[in-house]
Amino acid sequence: MERASESLQAALVGAIETAHVAAAEAMLDSFAATSSYQAALTELLEPVLLRIGAGWESGKPTILAQGYLAAKLTERVLVRALAESPRRAPEVKALGPVVVGNIEDDFHSLGRRMLTTFLMAAGFEVLDLGNDVPIATFLQTAVERHARVIGVSAMMYTTAGNIRGLREAIDQAGLRDRLQLAVGGAVFNLRPELVGEVGGDGSAKSALVAPALFVTLARRSVAAGAAP
Repeated sequence: MERASESLQAALVGAIETAHVAAAEAMLDSFAATSSYQAALTELLEPVLLRIGAGWESGKPTILAQGYLAAKLTERVLVRALAESPRRAPEVKALGPVVVGNIEDDFHSLGRRMLTTFLMAAGFEVLDLGNDVPIATFLQTAVERHARVIGVSAMMYTTAGNIRGLREAIDQAGLRDRLQLAVGGAVFNLRPELVGEVGGDGSAKSALVAPALFVTLARRSVAAGAAP
C-alpha cells in the first residue's frame, strides 16, 4: 500500500500543531476506513510524527498540547490496530518482554513513544520506563522481568554517551549474551558509527522498522543459549 499523500500528511501535521483533536481523529479514521488502522498507523501517523519530531529537534518551539495530542492519537490508533489483529505472533510472544526508555539526562520522549507503539503492534510486551532512566533501573527491570532486549533512546550526542555506562553495567553483570542492547534516536541516524562507540548491539533508522531489530536481537540471545 502506498503511503498517505503529502497533502494528507500536511493536513494532519497542521491539525496536531493546532491541537485540533476532532480534525486529526477524522483524518485517521477516514484513512483507516479505506484500508485499516494498521495502515493508518504505519502509512499516515508514523511519517507525520517523524516530521513533527524533526521540527522539534531542529529548534521549532514545542507546545505541550502538541505532544499530548500526538501521544493520545498514537494510543487511539494503536488500540484499534491491535483490535484488528488481536492475536500476537507466536514467536514474538515467546521471545518475552522488552525494556525501553530514554537514557539518563535525555527527555525527548516522542521517538520512544513511537518505538513503544510499533513494538506493541508487532506483539511485544513493552516495559516503558520513560525519560531520564538510571542505568541501574534499566538493568534491574530487565533482569526481574526476564527481558532479552533493552532499547535505549537518546537524541543528542551528549546524552548518547551515557549509554556506555549501561553497556558496562550489562557486561560487568555477566549478561552480555542474555541482554542485547538496541540504541536509537536522531543522533544515531546522523552518526551511525556511534552505535558501536556506545556499545550498542544494533540500531534502527525508524520506529517502523525497529520491531525487526528487536526480533533479531532476541533471537541472538536465544541462540547464545542464554536463559531469560
